[in-house]
Amino acid sequence: MCEDDHAGIGRRAVFVTGAAAALTLGSVSFATAAPREERRRTVRGTLPPGSPDFVHVPVEVPSGVREIHVAYSYDRPTVPAGTQGNALDIGLFDERGTELGGRGFRGWSGGARTEFFVRADDATPGYLPGRIRPGTWHVALGPYTVAPQGLSYEITITLTYGEQDETPRPVYPPERARGRGRAWYRGDCHLHSEYSDGRYTLAEIAEQARAAGLDFINSSEHNTHSAHAHWADLAGDDLLILLGEEVTTRNGHVVALGTDPGTFVDWRYRARDNRFGRFARQIRRAGGLVVPAHPHATCIGCNWKFGFGEADAIEVWNGSYTPDDEVALADWDGMLVASVREGRDGGRGWIPAMGSSDSHRSPDVIGRPQTVVLADDLTREAIQEGIRAGRSYVAESSRLSLAFTASGGRGEHAGIGERLRVDPDTPVTVRLEVTGAPRCTVRLVTDQGVLFTGDPLPVSGAGVVEWRTTASYAAYVRAEVRHEAAAGPLPGALAAFTNPVFLGR
Repeated sequence: MCEDDHAGIGRRAVFVTGAAAALTLGSVSFATAAPREERRRTVRGTLPPGSPDFVHVPVEVPSGVREIHVAYSYDRPTVPAGTQGNALDIGLFDERGTELGGRGFRGWSGGARTEFFVRADDATPGYLPGRIRPGTWHVALGPYTVAPQGLSYEITITLTYGEQDETPRPVYPPERARGRGRAWYRGDCHLHSEYSDGRYTLAEIAEQARAAGLDFINSSEHNTHSAHAHWADLAGDDLLILLGEEVTTRNGHVVALGTDPGTFVDWRYRARDNRFGRFARQIRRAGGLVVPAHPHATCIGCNWKFGFGEADAIEVWNGSYTPDDEVALADWDGMLVASVREGRDGGRGWIPAMGSSDSHRSPDVIGRPQTVVLADDLTREAIQEGIRAGRSYVAESSRLSLAFTASGGRGEHAGIGERLRVDPDTPVTVRLEVTGAPRCTVRLVTDQGVLFTGDPLPVSGAGVVEWRTTASYAAYVRAEVRHEAAAGPLPGALAAFTNPVFLGR
């Protein structure tokens, strides 16, 4: 075994790739070898606090290699209270390079794995199978957080030589399932498997999605599209599987929802780099929706800092309902008020809300919550159009259903995400039908705030609420169904909420 020492990074150059600074260390070289032989090199080094977001270790791969295997470890020293310890992510780029948005991406496992391999016919989940071509490959390190003592790491790279097998042709799930025509379809658009940092297998996700009463799901692994080619056998007439990615940057996460199969979206930038718009446009060119995820989450790098100018929808409710979601809901409601004030609510100016489970492992519940979409059919395009138009509501499970409408005195009628076009002083009746929400309370929210709070629903969970208003009094109305509050003046956790119905010309 040969060893290299990257003991300090001060002597190494910082190269700028796209907009993000990345440190490139000295190369690790291998000689050619006979078939079935292995060659191994180990490199060690220490990254100080304040290191660049990405550190590249070049690996000179000769011809005749059939497999690359990488294993790594790093120290986790004790740190003072309130100080972040060490966390080091890892991934791989091939001989096509590390250019931002380039073609060299071969996989990313973040901090979920300590080793991985790639070869022509197979790869560790999170990584892409494909030919091992000679040239300069790069092991990519992501020092997510660095302790005051620095981050000491060790990387062992093993090359196995020999003939390469054929790379299997990817097969992707169909873009259509057997729908019910124009109907309400339930989906979970943010979940994780063993192809990133989850523990569920793809088969377990599909099984639980069906058990949760879902009609569609969206594959959304962190910073990799490697699962795309493994979903086909799990789709069916009863389950539409969309393909995407959770683009996990240092300044927030965004779900690419329903992109073309095989689409990779780069994540190696911060808000200050002014690159997000480029990749939001890439998501749309690939037929996907741009959905900022858990915008007020408190985990490091999770809070959304790119603004919402590129958003097609916002994930307001993420997993079990928490104070973070309450803040996100209030922030989104403020955006609705702004869209009314600026006269943008009648067109694309308002941003719909949605909810997803962000499930990773047990006891995370797939389909809690779920977005219920009014779509013309159970197809990728129809589901996306329903989400984009805001014809949707969010419910904690398939047991809970809502029907929310507004009507005028002359037969005018509008549903969720639509506009009831009436004169300012025309009486409007808002009606909410609820099933599956025992002892929950209905609240109706407008641009003025909560203007109606009903009595608790009966134990049966079914009820009808009607409220009368005018467009001059309420520019929009949306409904919330909440559990009983444990104590105090705060509202209970959400059981469901709708996108708004807008009122007026």
